[in-house]
Amino acid sequence: MPNIFRFSGDLAHLVSILILIHSVETKKSAKSISLKTQILYALVFITRYLNLLTFDFSGSLYNTLLKIIFIGTTFYSIYIIKKYTKQITQYVDDFQISYILIPCFILSLIFNYKFTILEICWSFSLWLESVCILPQLFMLQNQGEGDLLTIHYIFALGLYRALYIPNWIYRYYYEERFDIISVSAGIIQTLVYSDFFYIYYNKVIKNGLKLPQ
Repeated sequence: MPNIFRFSGDLAHLVSILILIHSVETKKSAKSISLKTQILYALVFITRYLNLLTFDFSGSLYNTLLKIIFIGTTFYSIYIIKKYTKQITQYVDDFQISYILIPCFILSLIFNYKFTILEICWSFSLWLESVCILPQLFMLQNQGEGDLLTIHYIFALGLYRALYIPNWIYRYYYEERFDIISVSAGIIQTLVYSDFFYIYYNKVIKNGLKLPQ
């Protein structure tokens, strides 16, 4: 039985990145988009997919292609954000990422399945992913509002994580696997998005917010 929840979650994650790239390229502006969040996501993918650097492609073709796509699109998003922020006179992306990098690194040293560089990096990537949207949410809160494409981008990211909850249940019952570190980090990430989901429902779904002309 195929794991439709994992596939849907991965698709939502990829869609979120494509929405971001489309938004920046269409508007030729990175206003309301956090460069720091994208840098943190790049760090997540680099530390999680270190096996690509050793040319270890022992996993499925799907996993390998997805890793390459996530890394490539995230670095491209960093490039275009840096390109277009030069044209913005007021660009505030001042969340102190050291506040989340240091705790995540400490957690990775404490919670891992084996005290090796690869395992610590993998654990670090999970804890970091759970909170790397914070600079984007902080930026959105400081500006008071964001355009609808930016809001859809954040929602798609949150949907990706939400879909991983039934994925864990599926893997527990059908694969007899339960990764306590992944689940713990995922719960934290879902809680981080919970307030945003409520705002999205009220502003976009309930009130039918339209794209700006």
